[in-house]
Amino acid sequence: IAASLPTSGLEFTPEAFLEAAAAPTNALNLIPAGETAEGFLFPDSYILPRTISAEALVTILIERFSTNFSTEINDAYLNRGLTVFQAVTMASIIQREVMVDDEMPLIASVFYNRLAIGMPLQTDPTVQYALGFNTLQGTWWTNPLSAEDLRFDSPYNTYLYPGLPPAPISNPGLPALLAVAYPAASDYYYFQAKCDGSGWHNFAVTLEQHLQNNCP
Repeated sequence: IAASLPTSGLEFTPEAFLEAAAAPTNALNLIPAGETAEGFLFPDSYILPRTISAEALVTILIERFSTNFSTEINDAYLNRGLTVFQAVTMASIIQREVMVDDEMPLIASVFYNRLAIGMPLQTDPTVQYALGFNTLQGTWWTNPLSAEDLRFDSPYNTYLYPGLPPAPISNPGLPALLAVAYPAASDYYYFQAKCDGSGWHNFAVTLEQHLQNNCP
């Protein structure tokens, strides 16, 4: 978001936005004390006055999240043993993993199944987030990841550390938030992108089945 500001027509600097998002003053009881607004800056279309401040923009983004966050969704998270912050963290991973919204509930089921048996989530976007900006590729999302990347020591690296990462890694939209609230029912523990470039995934119950889904 900060990187897009110089061409947005808004008058405040990327640095001002990052400072406002790092310590949101109007978190609407959604964001735990000491956490940033990341995860709660709702992706949507916004019509804004050019003179808006960074603080006001952060508040508007969080308020849009709150508008889309119903009591039913909150109750669904609680029924699954997740706080709102934990659920948004899982949704933020799904947002980065999935290209087709219809698959999000099934991906959510895989993550719930892994968490239930203490299996690491082993999801690439958390490693990409931990690595930060890749100057050679010019992106925040290094692709492909190397074996060395997967060993990068960070609490966000879900290959090394079980459970959810400490905080959201992106700002999930409503389909991802709903997928965490209402996941599909499945026995799957693995998924891998199909080899046809469609963005869809193959799912597997066992590691052996998962390996059979490798692209030639």
